[in-house]
Amino acid sequence: MKQKNNLQEAGWLILRVGIGISIFLHGYPKITGGVETWTMVGSTMSNFGIDFAPAFWGFLGAVGESVGGLLFALGLFFRPAALLLTGTMSVALATHLSAGDNFMIFGHALDLLIVFAASVLIGAGKYSLDRKLFPKIA
Repeated sequence: MKQKNNLQEAGWLILRVGIGISIFLHGYPKITGGVETWTMVGSTMSNFGIDFAPAFWGFLGAVGESVGGLLFALGLFFRPAALLLTGTMSVALATHLSAGDNFMIFGHALDLLIVFAASVLIGAGKYSLDRKLFPKIA
């Protein structure tokens, strides 16, 4: 039984690190893109009736993906990072749906939304910095 648990934890580590690095690489160009990029990304908040400060919202989304992706991969402050990424993917999904995109376009955002939402419940796992640094709450 212990070996099965270790294999599950190793599998979760691979999934967590792979998805975390992937989302970081997706967010890195946004965070380094500057105000023009942040404004373009943040303008999607108009789908929720939020038309003010698009650069701020875009910067927040870029930080969510880049920093959140790294934290997700490391398993550090994991649940807050997963929650932030859940919000980011909710906005991405809503943006695609409001644009009338088909499943082949919005499917990626939906898949990641499911992964991040489930991750909030699962936690970072045995092989994480949260478990090492905060064993009582991890």
